Amino acid sequence: MTRKAEAASAPASFEQAIEELEAIVRAMEDGKLPLDGALERYQRGVELVRHCQTALSAAEQKVQMLEDGLLRDLPVGEGDHD
Repeated sequence: MTRKAEAASAPASFEQAIEELEAIVRAMEDGKLPLDGALERYQRGVELVRHCQTALSAAEQKVQMLEDGLLRDLPVGEGDHD
């Protein structure tokens, strides 16, 4: 798969997007990418971040719907089971 085709494809899952994003960060931190390659990876990283933000926002909306919009903190000690 070419980089342009890769950039056009959406990740199959949130977890896959995170893994790809981590690989991009490692490659860019290595400092061995040519400028064009670094710019392509940066652009793909931006696309992945947007994908993850959208997925997280959708998950938050589902949780709010499931909780009927009444999200609340657990009382202290309620989550501590020994």
